[in-house]
Parts: sequence; structure tokens; C-alpha cells
Amino acid sequence: MLFENWPTWGHAKLLGMSDQDISPALWPTIDELWDRLEATRRHAGPEGVLLRILKLSEEVGEVAEAVIGATGQNPRKGVTHTWEDVQSELCDVAITALVALRTLTPEAREVFDAHLKGVRERPLTPPV
Repeated sequence: MLFENWPTWGHAKLLGMSDQDISPALWPTIDELWDRLEATRRHAGPEGVLLRILKLSEEVGEVAEAVIGATGQNPRKGVTHTWEDVQSELCDVAITALVALRTLTPEAREVFDAHLKGVRERPLTPPV
């Protein structure tokens, strides 16, 4: 059965989010990770930027692998992952995306906050 190991979660309250709802260390940590990656990167310039953005595809693939493993969809392997593994992989996607954004602009927090505000204000229903 596809959803045999399906977790049950409550609904998150997204409207009315404030900075206190987000880990206070998020952006300093993203900056620290970016600094560490910049200090050790092998490819500079546009190639390095593109490779950092392509890293997102790798991380999304790991989410897919974890979901397949958590649901046991590969008959040769069975259940190989947990939903906690899926959560971890999704966090890796978010972190990788924020580091990629930081690679494109030192104002990553401001860009993200403005975009999040716009997404939050989008109507949830199609125009009439």
C-alpha cells in the first residue's frame, strides 16, 4: 500500500509569520556556510555559480529517493528510508537553495523576505 508508512502531521499556521517564527540563526548560518563553500570552491565565476545552483537538482533527487524508500516503492529494496529521512532531505534542499541565493546576492535575506511576502499575499483561489 502506497501510504502504509505515511506520517500524520498537523497543519502549520503560515499566515501571520514573524521573524521570531524562523530560527534566529538561519541567515548567519547561511552566510557562514556560504563563506566556507566560497573558501574551498574549485570553480569560480559564472561556472561556479551555475554548479552551486545545479546542486539543488542533486538535493531534490535525494528527496525523491527518500520518499521512494519511505514508501517502499522499489520492490527490490523495500522500505529503506523513514519520513524523518525525507524531512532531513527537504531541509537540505532549503539550505542549498538559500546558499545558492546567497551566491547570487549578498542581500539574500532581503530578497527572500520580499519574495516570501509576495507569495504569502497571493490569492489562493483563481480570479473570478
